[in-house]
Amino acid sequence: MAFFMKTMISNQVKNLGFGGGSEEKKEEGGASDPAAAQGMTREEYEEYQKQMIEEKMERDAAFTHKKAERACLRVHLREKYRLPKSEMDENQIQMAGDDVDLPEDLRKMVDEDQEEEEDKDSILGQLQNLQNMDLDTIKEKAQATFTEIKQTAEQKCSMM
Repeated sequence: MAFFMKTMISNQVKNLGFGGGSEEKKEEGGASDPAAAQGMTREEYEEYQKQMIEEKMERDAAFTHKKAERACLRVHLREKYRLPKSEMDENQIQMAGDDVDLPEDLRKMVDEDQEEEEDKDSILGQLQNLQNMDLDTIKEKAQATFTEIKQTAEQKCSMM
């Protein structure tokens, strides 16, 4: 902390034009080696740097893969709902290497939704919906619709 404060004050004095830069050069001469500044040998520092670079590359690759998975999901939803395609999503998938699929849990959800929609669209699904509806409810809806149409027709006829 003291070194930091001394360096900061020295830099301010130097910026004002009063000199003070000679002390700074003497103190930094010993710490010019980054390995020594970290308290490591040169080999340890190089290994540390390699490890840091490898970890960053792994994190970047995982992040790119996650972005591509999300883009894949958006592409899937756009296809499902017939929305316009996005070039940005396609580029993200290509950057990840085109081997990206939906995450497993999302794939299961999508498959379940598709099965439900297919069941509803089939004739058997429609028949089951009719069985689930109350016959009295259907009669009431039909009667209400008929009454509404009849009243509309009477109003139009009386106007003419």
